[in-house]
Amino acid sequence: MKCRDEYFGFIPSPLGIRLGLFVPPVSALPSETGGAEARFVMQLLKSRRETIRAIIARQKVPGCGFWLGNPDAKTWPLLHRYFGTQTEEELRRQLGDDVRWICPQFYADAYRDPDGRELFDSGLDREKHGSAGPLAACTSIAEVEEFPWPKPEYLNFDSCLHDLREAGDVYRLSGFWTCYYHNVADLFGMEEYFMKMHSNPDVVHAVTDKVCEFYYEANERFFAAAGSLMDGFFFGNDLGCQTGLVCSPASLDEFVFPWMRRFVEQGHRHGYQVALHSCGSVYKLIDRFIDAGVDCLHPLQALARGMEAEHLAAEFKGRIAFLGGIDAQQLMTNGTPDEVRAGVRRVHALLAPHLIVSPSHEAILPNVPMENVAAMAEAVAEIREENL
Repeated sequence: MKCRDEYFGFIPSPLGIRLGLFVPPVSALPSETGGAEARFVMQLLKSRRETIRAIIARQKVPGCGFWLGNPDAKTWPLLHRYFGTQTEEELRRQLGDDVRWICPQFYADAYRDPDGRELFDSGLDREKHGSAGPLAACTSIAEVEEFPWPKPEYLNFDSCLHDLREAGDVYRLSGFWTCYYHNVADLFGMEEYFMKMHSNPDVVHAVTDKVCEFYYEANERFFAAAGSLMDGFFFGNDLGCQTGLVCSPASLDEFVFPWMRRFVEQGHRHGYQVALHSCGSVYKLIDRFIDAGVDCLHPLQALARGMEAEHLAAEFKGRIAFLGGIDAQQLMTNGTPDEVRAGVRRVHALLAPHLIVSPSHEAILPNVPMENVAAMAEAVAEIREENL
């Protein structure tokens, strides 16, 4: 028996249906499809978009969601070779991916500065990560004002809006990446940034305000243009390391969280759910994220201190939705497919029903065996089938 897919032709039904691959339109379902397999197909044919919305809204949804993540550029050829696909969208459909991250900030035509500057990149040397930035020696508010800050009037959303319109029945994460903590750290240099929090906090506040005021206005303009084309505002600031926070909670409360609360409120005011990306050991901040109104936390860096699924379930389950959690440092890299399947099931048992399964580092690297990517997707499909 074969199922006809409206995009990709024929595939063997048992494999394709079980993995959620190439889900056929109702009119294409063969009459002999019956029993549990038919019920599974009909479950898949329900809106993926609405399912993820419900998960993030902390409603009880059978099974779980799935996001492949944002694989590294060097990983895509390996994925296509293994799965026999040609395009990113084809691969995501084949794996039953429910989510698309469509961020206006990362399009080549998103910012059209007549002098050719990129956002916040003036004076930065991207080859020397953590080196002194263009504002390292800044000591006064007047110097902050003189810096060539990006201008919202140079923004262009055409390409991003086109892709949002074409996204189909998937949950759309969008909005500016709004990585203001990273931008400020780059502008000062990481070491100067942390020292100036103590030696010259007024300058740190002034630079933070300049960066965040741009993002706030950029998001206002983008949200007005995108409207209902997007579902969740997704922004990222990595506030953790492998064993703890990047700096003290008190410093984050003063310099990071005031604007975080404003950005979360901005997303909610426009009718969007809000997902926050924050790598590393951030468990000491999760109560703060919840208090700020964050709906969903990503990526749950599984081997970072305090970020084990058992700990997250005990402390935060039912208070925030989870996106991620499948260890990409050891399990996805060095584990067997059976171990990956077992890992997905363990995380699901602990964090469902408010869980979207995804790697704990969304940029899947080339050292991850492709059979382990398949095993992750297969485990999700099996869980969905079992929870019909």
